[in-house]
Amino acid sequence: MELKDYYAILGVKRDDDLKAIKTAYRRLARKYHPDVSSEKDAEARFKEVAEAYEVLKDEGRRAEYDQLWQHRNDPHFGAGARQGADFSANGNFDDIFSSIFGQHARGGFSHQQAPGMRGQDIEMEVALFLEETLEAQTRTLRYSLPEYNAYGMVEKEIPKTLNVKIPAGVGDGERIRVKGQGAPGINGGPSGDLWLVIHLAPHPLFTIVGRDLEIVVPLAPWEAALGTKVTVPTLKDPLLLTIPAGSQAGQRLRLKGKGLVHKKVAGDLYAVLKIVMPPKADEKTAQLWRQLAENQSAFDARSGWGKA
Repeated sequence: MELKDYYAILGVKRDDDLKAIKTAYRRLARKYHPDVSSEKDAEARFKEVAEAYEVLKDEGRRAEYDQLWQHRNDPHFGAGARQGADFSANGNFDDIFSSIFGQHARGGFSHQQAPGMRGQDIEMEVALFLEETLEAQTRTLRYSLPEYNAYGMVEKEIPKTLNVKIPAGVGDGERIRVKGQGAPGINGGPSGDLWLVIHLAPHPLFTIVGRDLEIVVPLAPWEAALGTKVTVPTLKDPLLLTIPAGSQAGQRLRLKGKGLVHKKVAGDLYAVLKIVMPPKADEKTAQLWRQLAENQSAFDARSGWGKA
């Protein structure tokens, strides 16, 4: 098995922090999502990007991967991990890769099973945009199933295409079972199951907080002071939100029922207010700020601040 360079796939440096990795993943996930991308190899690139992020977002798995990459050309690396495994420069990393990241990480199947044994379960990742969780979705999945001989050895793998229904309201990391669609059993044994692991693609506007969503709403200082109306995006249609006069930075305004759906009950969307100052003021504008300061001289923004 070829060891992929996950950092190159995401376009990040090997010493970049998690924030940079997450930012790169968000950008590429939006670019290559099969439902919106016009790229010829969008589906393959999307899966590759998701695979890279799945490893690099976890501190432990990332450290193990980095060690594996560092020793990828070392013929003696991992020689004691699994006797008889080929870790030569021209060999492959299947054994050590699966030992670090698990059997499902490389889509492998056991090459020998007892007669009459139930088939293995297969696990697949399904990525969804937040907007797609509001209603049931149909996905066409393509994967391979092993074909065994009489001795329980895998002779070949057969491509399979399956249309599955993803219910509304699924959450990140949720597992959905599709019974009997996994690997076939041996000598009459039952087939395994197909498990779909849901991953919600990061959204450029919304932050997930349980079943609620948060969105940052920028305001000019005078809008916060005098009040205004702002059109706020939601997962469906935008809504006109009234900003009360005297609003504060960090204040959260609730839009009921505009969050994520869960069993026909929706969470809420919270608009988090952020005060944005205009660029450096000219003399006339600065004079107006000075007048405001004089008129509000009795106001102390740090009253009680810094005291135990």
